[in-house]
Amino acid sequence: MAEFLLTVNAGSSSIKFALFARSGAAQLAQGKLTRARWVCHADKLGMDVNGRLRLYNGYGRLLRDTVLAGADATHAGAMRALLAWREQHASTISIAAVGHRIVHGGTGFTRPVRLSAQVLAELAGLEALAPLHQPHNMAGVRAAMDAFPGVSQIACFDTAFHATQSDVNRRFALPRALHDQGVQRYGFHGLSYESILAQLHDLDPRLARGRVVVAHLGNGASMCAMQAGRSVATTMSFSPLDGLTMGTRCGRLDAAVVLYLLQAKGMTADQVNTLLFRESGLLGLSGVSSDMRELEASPLPAAADAITHFVEQVVQHLGSLAAALRGVDAIIFTGGIGENAVAVRERVMAESAWLGLRPDVPANRRGGPRLTVAGSPVVAWVLKTDEEAVIARHTARVLSEMAN
Repeated sequence: MAEFLLTVNAGSSSIKFALFARSGAAQLAQGKLTRARWVCHADKLGMDVNGRLRLYNGYGRLLRDTVLAGADATHAGAMRALLAWREQHASTISIAAVGHRIVHGGTGFTRPVRLSAQVLAELAGLEALAPLHQPHNMAGVRAAMDAFPGVSQIACFDTAFHATQSDVNRRFALPRALHDQGVQRYGFHGLSYESILAQLHDLDPRLARGRVVVAHLGNGASMCAMQAGRSVATTMSFSPLDGLTMGTRCGRLDAAVVLYLLQAKGMTADQVNTLLFRESGLLGLSGVSSDMRELEASPLPAAADAITHFVEQVVQHLGSLAAALRGVDAIIFTGGIGENAVAVRERVMAESAWLGLRPDVPANRRGGPRLTVAGSPVVAWVLKTDEEAVIARHTARVLSEMAN
């Protein structure tokens, strides 16, 4: 029976599972991004539409494509489908450990850890800071613990990558006591940024040590400024609500708007929470959809306006991150929109020409991976993020530490 590492990665509207051969754990522990044996991806979860569950082998070949409807078009439904598939192969697949993406690690978790009752209790206390993610993360942990009793469960944190930021970039201009109590900038999408950094090291080690802005653009969207492979600044802050316009999240917002909605409009805290996290962003702007693919296909002016707003926010935040780095050498696009929305990338690069970007339009329309012409002072790439490989790498490393 073959042993595998299982990774569980729950996003705001999707969930991914991947199986990595346990025999490759040594390479993973050394930092290599090994190809998964199988990847199962469910998307459009919790969006009042049918979801899709797709199973691929390690070479990207589609093995199964299933429509998820009703109660199955949820994170819990996708988890049930995965466990049912695994049960069919229980005689040939043994799970050595499960690695989980946990969005918020707070101030206490800046490296991967084995999950215990105490750790679970601390993480549950952070659910209010990431309501679209942390509850799903924790549900995945509980389901995996039930499905694989006695198997080590490893938590890998999106916030950990940003722990290298300077104190000045982590502080809000609030009383110091609040900062000490955890009211500070954390940053997210750290596992994705780790993946892109590892790939960039393979493509161009010198560039990976330079000043790089990575744009993780998807239903959840953020950008990160990195120098010498370390996070310097990022667009998300205390929670995954801040920064860029997203699928259903508002992004950057004057805090006084929240006070106005509570005091003048009589909204409850729960109503404001729902508005900012679930009814705003591309969905709120367009009145059509939170999905960039549907917006691009729509003939409605409001859909076009939402895309323009999204592009403008990316361009403005790019300028801010370039300032944080005191210059920029490379821009990397990733995430569902960053990897697939050709027109969005083209517009962002055209509007950022002042930075020194010289786009290669035909290359962009072919999907890159390099998106700028030879000799461009600032280079641009599009790279496919692989958070699952990073989770597996961290899981293998923790297992190795536990064995020593």
